[in-house]
Amino acid sequence: MTKVRLLAASALVALAAPVFAGQNTAVLDTYADIAEAKFADSVMTAQGLHSAVKALIANPSEASLMTAKDAWLVSRAPYQQTEVYRFGNAIVDDWEGKVNAWPLDEGLIDYVDASYGGASDENPFAALNVVANASFSLSGKTVDAAMITPALLEGTLHEADGVESNVATGYHAIEFLLWGQDLNGHGDGAGNRPASDFATGAACTGGNCDRRGAYLRAATELLVSDLEWMASQWVAGGDARAALMADETAGIATILTGMGSLSYGEQAGERMRLGLMLNDPEEEHDCFSDNTHNSHFYDGQGIQNVYHGSYTRVDGSVVSGASLSDMVTAVNADLGAEMTAKLATTMVALGALKSAADNGFKYDQMLERGNAKGKALIMGGVDGLVDQTRSIERVVAVLGLDTIEFEGSDSLDDPDAVFQ
Repeated sequence: MTKVRLLAASALVALAAPVFAGQNTAVLDTYADIAEAKFADSVMTAQGLHSAVKALIANPSEASLMTAKDAWLVSRAPYQQTEVYRFGNAIVDDWEGKVNAWPLDEGLIDYVDASYGGASDENPFAALNVVANASFSLSGKTVDAAMITPALLEGTLHEADGVESNVATGYHAIEFLLWGQDLNGHGDGAGNRPASDFATGAACTGGNCDRRGAYLRAATELLVSDLEWMASQWVAGGDARAALMADETAGIATILTGMGSLSYGEQAGERMRLGLMLNDPEEEHDCFSDNTHNSHFYDGQGIQNVYHGSYTRVDGSVVSGASLSDMVTAVNADLGAEMTAKLATTMVALGALKSAADNGFKYDQMLERGNAKGKALIMGGVDGLVDQTRSIERVVAVLGLDTIEFEGSDSLDDPDAVFQ
C-alpha cells in the first residue's frame, strides 16, 4: 500500500458516447472469473508457504529455510497479478493493506542492525521489537504479547497508533522474518537471516527464537485466512462480484480505473520512478528478498490479463472469455491494436528488467546513482507504463464513460516536490 496522488489533469477524461451495454455483462463476468482464479491461486500458494513455514519451525535448517523462502517467492507471482483489481474495487482497496502494505519499519517486528536507528517522531514504535518483548506499552496501554497470535498482529500491532509503516502482517512482514534485513546497500545480495534464528536452546541466534517462529507462523496463518476471505468475495454470490455487476457501466469503468492507476501512479511512479530518483535501495517493493523485479513484472502481467480477458493459472489451465480488448476493437480497431501493442511493449521492457535481475544484476544495484544500465532498464519499464496509460485514457474516451480519475505520483507529476 503506497501513498498515491491524482494524476495530472490530462487523466481526468470527460466523455460522450455510451458504452456498448450488450457486451458489458460478458466482459465483467470474465473479469470476475479471472479475479476468482487469481485469488484462489494466491490462497493455494500461500497454503504452500504456510506448510513450509511450519516445517522450518519444526526442523530449522538452511534447507528448510530455503524451502520456505522459495515458497514465499512462488506465492508472490499470482498475488501480484491481482493488484490490478485495486483502485476501482473498493472491497479490494479496503483490504489490501493487510496483505501487501509497504514500506514497513521492520524494527517493530524483530531485531535490526544498529544502522537502522530507533524510535522517531514519525513512528515511536519503529524499534519496538515485538519478538523480544512479551509485554510493552502501546498508545498508553500495556499489551500482553506473551502469546503471539494472528489476533495480536491484526488487532493490536498492524498500523499501531495509526502509523502506516507499522506493518505487522502480510507478505512483507513474512519476507522480513524469512530473509532479515538486506544490509548490502547497492551491492549484490539479499537479506541473510540464518536458519539458527529459528533454532531452540543453545543453537538459537538472534535471541527469542521461539517467539520469532511464533510470529512467523501467526503471520503466515493470517495471510492464508485473509486471502481465503478475498477469494470468497469473487465467487458466485460474493460481495465483490455483486458490487461489480450492480452497475455494468460503472463496472467497465472499474476495470479501466484499476489498469490506469496501477500503470501510472502506483507502479510507474511510486514503485519505480521514485526509487530511481532517490537512488534508494529501501525503495524496492520486495526489498528483503531482492524479488522486486518479479513483482514489477507480474503487476504488468496482471494489467495485460484483465485487458485481454485471459489468465494462465498456476496449474497451467487458462481462464478466458469476452474481454475489454474485444469491446475496444469493435468500437475502434486502430485503438484496439494500439492498446495491445502498448501493453506488449511494456511487458518486453519489464521482461528485460526481470531477465537482467534473474541473471545477477539485481534491482537494488540498478538503483545506484550513476548506473546507466540500471537506469535504462528501470526507465524502460516506467516509460512503457506511462505510455500505455495514455492509451488507456483514449480507451476511456472511446467507450464514452463518465470521468475517471487515475492515481498519480509526484515522481511523475511534480518531480521537484519529491525533494522538498
